Amino acid sequence: MDKKRPIVISLGGSLISPNGGIDTKFLREFNIFIREKIAQGWRFFIVCGGGSTARHYIDAAKEVVGDITNWDLDWLGIHATHLNAHIVKTIFEGVVHARVIQNYEKKIVNLKQPLVVAAGWKPGWSTDYDATILARDYGAKILINMSNIPQVYDCDPNTCQNAKPLKKISWMDFEKLVGTVWRPGSNLPFDPIATKLAKQLKLTIYVVGRDLPNIDNILANRKFTGTIISSS
Repeated sequence: MDKKRPIVISLGGSLISPNGGIDTKFLREFNIFIREKIAQGWRFFIVCGGGSTARHYIDAAKEVVGDITNWDLDWLGIHATHLNAHIVKTIFEGVVHARVIQNYEKKIVNLKQPLVVAAGWKPGWSTDYDATILARDYGAKILINMSNIPQVYDCDPNTCQNAKPLKKISWMDFEKLVGTVWRPGSNLPFDPIATKLAKQLKLTIYVVGRDLPNIDNILANRKFTGTIISSS
């Protein structure tokens, strides 16, 4: 891959804060890995999701209130991404830009740091869409989607017993899988609103799990475990 262009990582909140706690083991390993890649000349944007922290707040609001607007549900999730993004920024002190991106209309000018951390922005989509915006605005062609969903299946593996993993899928076919409507708290490999924009931009997305050597394989153009979503 081309080191001249930044790599955008959509980092699922499930990897940062599973079950409402903080996965310090993963963050420690992720810190070492990203710093090693930066030393080799790579640049990154890391967009942090809300994970189970977001879902705990969303579920609690539903339990107490019953009927609650998607607007409020989304904002609960967005605030969770801010918390996750701040801890990720904190561990990368020394190589990370000082500001966590929360407003994507305020672009960073004359960026010198090799790493930028970002969080959720507005209701109506997940941080996958925010990651796609960063790819568009900062010239990235590759987006790596890391989460607890290690690859794309031809149907939901939680409900479909015969689900088959896909090594590659076109944006057109992927859009048929995830639909076109965003629902707060959805657990999809890549959200429908982000899918529409990524399709327009002809981005290449790698959907993978938490395995960091696997990410190294992607950067080195070696065989990896996961799914490629692309225009071709």
